[in-house]
Amino acid sequence: MRQETAPARWSADQVLALAPDPAAARAGQALGTPRPWRDTGQSGDPPLIWGSCRGTSRVPYDVCVDVGGPAYRCSCPSYKNPCKHALGLLLLWTAGHVAEQAEPAVPEWARQWRQEREARRERAAGRAARRSDSEAAARTRQRRAARVEAGIDELDRWLNDQVHQGLAGAARAGYQHWDAMAARLVDAQAPGLASSVRRLAGVASAPDRLLTELSLLRLVVTGYRRRDSLPDDLAATVRSRVGFPTSTEDVLAGAPVTDEWSVVGIRDEMEERFNLRRAWLHGTATGRDALILTFAPPGTALPGDLVLGTQFEGDVCFYPGRGNLRALVKCRHSPPKTFPDPPGAAPTIQEALHRYAEAVAADPWLERWPMLVTGVTVVPAPLAESGEAQPWHILDSAGDALPLNRWAPAPWRLLAAAGGGPVTLFGEWGTEGLRPLAMWADGRLVRP
Repeated sequence: MRQETAPARWSADQVLALAPDPAAARAGQALGTPRPWRDTGQSGDPPLIWGSCRGTSRVPYDVCVDVGGPAYRCSCPSYKNPCKHALGLLLLWTAGHVAEQAEPAVPEWARQWRQEREARRERAAGRAARRSDSEAAARTRQRRAARVEAGIDELDRWLNDQVHQGLAGAARAGYQHWDAMAARLVDAQAPGLASSVRRLAGVASAPDRLLTELSLLRLVVTGYRRRDSLPDDLAATVRSRVGFPTSTEDVLAGAPVTDEWSVVGIRDEMEERFNLRRAWLHGTATGRDALILTFAPPGTALPGDLVLGTQFEGDVCFYPGRGNLRALVKCRHSPPKTFPDPPGAAPTIQEALHRYAEAVAADPWLERWPMLVTGVTVVPAPLAESGEAQPWHILDSAGDALPLNRWAPAPWRLLAAAGGGPVTLFGEWGTEGLRPLAMWADGRLVRP
């Protein structure tokens, strides 16, 4: 059902969560006051916000933000998106310093930018509709399949060698030992397997972890060889672990899942020389979780179209695979609006772990799992007798606890905002523990 309620203004935390880096966030905060701005205004629902900002240039920068995207336009030379001027304008808007204007008051440059964005969307839709599967594409797929088969055979022999030679020797091997096999898999056009092999270097010193990862790789090899006898969804999962891509057009052609989607977590990191953003969505009615991945080369800004702590009604299409979390937003039926507390959180840690167990049963190669749990308190880490710091934990009313990721920064900000009371917490659960990405305390969003 389409939402007709006008979206509330975002909080400052939500705006700053859009910043591509801490420097942009600090610079945006400095511009979030009326002093450097003139000719500001907003129009529409969701609003189009504009203004002119005095900067280092003699000519003021023209800045425009489409909150419904969100999308950003600024005449400054910065490659960051959003830049500090767009962040400053959004902070000015959240503080109530941007007045409502009638549609004719929208500047011509802002109106033209909005029209160009609409035209690009229409052209993209047209290209997807004209996509065809040519004979040349079929021949390319056949050549790749033959290369992957050869790479799978070589990986199988290599895995057997690791076990026969003993894990102690593998633990002493340098990074080159793992990278050499990964490079051969890249040549075999199996990038998913190559990434898994490279990650082995990080667990080589822990024999139990290493054996687990080697076993999971062997499971992919076995599954790929038996892919014709597997259920379609499991075969798709195996193909994705090998590294076969699925085009955006094919994903969007699948059956969409319509729901009210809450943006409950966003995390940026570097992965294999690319900037990567993981945005986690949670469906209110379906209870499904969705992972939206975006990539950008170094020096290029990541898109900021999903705002932490907002929800929208829309269609989401999932990549093929059993229990696959990765998805694409096909279309939105409502503008983003804020929410005081994310719906559908697990009421206890036991329930959250039960959901995780079901996910691993469906996809044994699952690397991280979105965990949204309510009624927990953040517990500081005690010191061990040896003086070594122990991991922090979250604790629920039943006395169950989960460790937080010891490699993540200490969540002092979450502890202070919680004030010792129960909160709703979202994070990524993995072998190293739970990495918090967002918390809601008394209806207020707090980032770590």
